[in-house]
Amino acid sequence: MFRRLNAYLDSIRARDPAPRSRAEILLYPGVWALGYHRVAHRLYKANWFFLARLVNHWSRWLTAIDIHPGATIGRNFFIDHGFVVIGETAQIGDDVTIYQCVTLGGTSPDNGVAGKRHPTLSNGVIIGSGAQVLGPITVGERARIGANAVVTKDVVPGATMVGIPAKATLIESEAGQRQFVPYGTPCSEMFDPATQKLELMRCELETMRKRLDALLAEREDHRDRA
Repeated sequence: MFRRLNAYLDSIRARDPAPRSRAEILLYPGVWALGYHRVAHRLYKANWFFLARLVNHWSRWLTAIDIHPGATIGRNFFIDHGFVVIGETAQIGDDVTIYQCVTLGGTSPDNGVAGKRHPTLSNGVIIGSGAQVLGPITVGERARIGANAVVTKDVVPGATMVGIPAKATLIESEAGQRQFVPYGTPCSEMFDPATQKLELMRCELETMRKRLDALLAEREDHRDRA
């Protein structure tokens, strides 16, 4: 048990440079919210719905994070700060990171039958602050959702989505192979969320310049062969 807890705390420390010790991470509201959710989810699976909701309401009051007891959450889930809402049929894989003010929201079924109506986040997904991921969609492995983006359609693995409605950026695939990029929007080593639009434009221009250089080089090579 303690080994698993230490591994979980270390996974958070790898994504957040602020804490100086494991004990400090134990004070994080996201850690408490996940712990309470594990209890609420077991009660929910056992059909003890009232008790599950009771634990959920206590957790929401204490942490400002609302995770429905029915949501399924994998290993090493990290909520950085609070004010996050996760719906009943949401499914979250391993090593997922969510920043503050994110909603994993649902859509109302037209036929009145409760079914899968919340998102599925695959392993390694990062969701930036203020983003809204809505409906029974799937966000592929290691995809990144930029701050304040609104996602209503499936996201392919490794994509970086920004904007309203969210669209994939032209970030090179090499950038998606990095282990972790805060706030889900990689552009430069010194990326600042406060200037993300400028950084994204700069990144896209640099990517297009490289592609243009490659096309020109290929054209010259064809000329030489002719």
